[in-house]
Amino acid sequence: MPDFTDTLRPAGPGGPAILAKERDSSDVPVEQLAQHLFPSNDFLGRQERIVPILENNKLFDKSKQQNLSRPERYRLGLARAKQLRRYADQYNWEDEDLNVAQYLCDDVSPYMVHYSMFITTVREQGNEEQRSYWLPKIEAMEAIGCYAQTELGHGSNVRGIECQARWDPAKGEFELHSPTLTASKWWNGTMGRTANHAIVVAQLLVPKSAESKDYVNHGPHPFIVQIRDTQTHKPLPRIAVGDIGPKYGYAPMDNGYMLFDHFRIPHSAMLSRYSWVDPNTCTYSKPANPAVVYGSLTAVRASIIMHARLIMARAVTVAVRYTCVRRQFQDRDSNDKRAPEMSVLDYPTVQIRILPLLATMFALHYTGAAMQSLYENTRAQIDQGDFSKLAVLHAQSSGLKSLCTELAANSVETCRRALGGHGFGGGSGLIQLNNDYLSKPTVEGDNWMITQQTASYLIKRMSAAVAAKTEPQDEVEAACKEWLHQGHDKRSSPLQIFDSDEQLVEAFHRRSRYLTYQAYIEREVKNRSWNSLLIQLRKVSHAESQSILVTNFHKALQNPSSNLPPPLKAHLRKLFQLFTLYTLDSEARDFLKASAVSDEDLDRLPDRIQQLMAEIRPHAVNIVDAWKIPDFLLDSALGRYDGRVYEDLFNRAHRLNPLNKVTFNPYYTSDEIEMGGGDGELRRIVAKL
Repeated sequence: MPDFTDTLRPAGPGGPAILAKERDSSDVPVEQLAQHLFPSNDFLGRQERIVPILENNKLFDKSKQQNLSRPERYRLGLARAKQLRRYADQYNWEDEDLNVAQYLCDDVSPYMVHYSMFITTVREQGNEEQRSYWLPKIEAMEAIGCYAQTELGHGSNVRGIECQARWDPAKGEFELHSPTLTASKWWNGTMGRTANHAIVVAQLLVPKSAESKDYVNHGPHPFIVQIRDTQTHKPLPRIAVGDIGPKYGYAPMDNGYMLFDHFRIPHSAMLSRYSWVDPNTCTYSKPANPAVVYGSLTAVRASIIMHARLIMARAVTVAVRYTCVRRQFQDRDSNDKRAPEMSVLDYPTVQIRILPLLATMFALHYTGAAMQSLYENTRAQIDQGDFSKLAVLHAQSSGLKSLCTELAANSVETCRRALGGHGFGGGSGLIQLNNDYLSKPTVEGDNWMITQQTASYLIKRMSAAVAAKTEPQDEVEAACKEWLHQGHDKRSSPLQIFDSDEQLVEAFHRRSRYLTYQAYIEREVKNRSWNSLLIQLRKVSHAESQSILVTNFHKALQNPSSNLPPPLKAHLRKLFQLFTLYTLDSEARDFLKASAVSDEDLDRLPDRIQQLMAEIRPHAVNIVDAWKIPDFLLDSALGRYDGRVYEDLFNRAHRLNPLNKVTFNPYYTSDEIEMGGGDGELRRIVAKL
């Protein structure tokens, strides 16, 4: 019903006028920058076509989503996932169209692991016969799959998983078995209620011969296993499988548990592109490079890096737009008592929280693209039998996954706090984003644990460079050798970080090599235990990953094929400098110890960072606009493109909040909860609990 609030308007100046002035005052070419960020796969065109389709279907309406229970969220998530798949058939969508639709839906799909790790594993690990049989069923969604690797007792330590696949030569079958409670598969998405098949990673146990009772453990291997009846969707006998329950986020995702009780699967269930068990002789053929078994995990880690920049872009878009609209306090140095209040983003204390993140999302963007290219090239080489790039892919994807997901996860919370009180409310658009993304620092490898893989690789390459017995194996070893040759002690002259972007990049390289060398000395020369070095090794990994981010950002700006017009390139260069100098400032001691930066230049850093923020501040709105994040995806009153912040916040509370549709009985002498609900209402509530 209409009421007097319908005619009220916010005090001026209004959000639309503020953002219009911000946009008009900047010379950043939004459309050119957008095309630069999204040049391939027609991402922007797909987004423009798909948003109206979703907006016109009430199934994708988000206005009451935050008020639903977790079972309701799974039902809604499954309904949305089905509808998107039907749209794919209806509109003849390509795979990339479906990916964009899922991204815009912003509700994790119960089909997510089916589309990612399940089909990727079969495609990469299955032999030709297995791919021919399974891929059509997977693409038609007759076989709906999950990836069952992590267990109740083991996650990052894949070698320690307890589930067993024992080869029985007499029956020509594998026997899947969970010998302990901690062998239960756990956390596996799509498995709880949705999947009817699973990639099960289990310890491969093979007898020494067809007659032998002695088994050899050949380590974890993937098997494709049917886990539910395709007609009734009930679990198959000897399988216990279900949903693990509520989580911080990902409410529509059915993360599951699963145990096997001597469950029999055929010989063909073992994915055999790289390893194989001869059913007649029990001979095991191992892969040329054992790391290919984890190819699906590497693929996901590479994609996670690209995804991180979109998460950060959403949070920063909300923060930039709202802190321009939001006004608090007059300038203390103004003599005009009637001067307007300042935009919050004009405070350096707010800029220092948001603008470095604005720069960081570009750094993640360029490195995400580089990692996708490295992954695709490495996979192509592996298909030709060349495994030479696999180690560097594994090392870089591990370190970058750790660093980039940490940056993205922290950015959402940093932006929320910079929004003030309204950042705590549902109108911020950050609640689900924050909760859902909290999984990323721990899934696909805990962020602290997987840095060991990067550090181990770096120490090996430094060891080879010190030995200098052969030509460098890869570019990392060559860089270590060059660093050693140039002199790595205190005699090295500090680099001129304010005079040359190239020297700024070199400062990150020098620091990374220095920390790697120190770890090499501690481990290989002083023989310190690995466990005692873990904190130092994490720093080594992050230093290398930061060096990669800086290098790829710089390369992108120097790439002649990007055809960046000079004004736009100048803006991006300021973002590059802000990212690098802000990162350098936060790790200043290591740069100083590495003789990469002088003490005097470190003293100048804070002023230079503040100067860069002041130069970037007038263009912040146009820069976030170029990421082309539609309001449908943001679902944020604070981050709306049109700036109608306060109108939207009030509308969500006054008109859309379902709690305000009910008149409650707050008087304790009555069992009645809702007015007119009856005295038995409290008993019915307790019974449901």
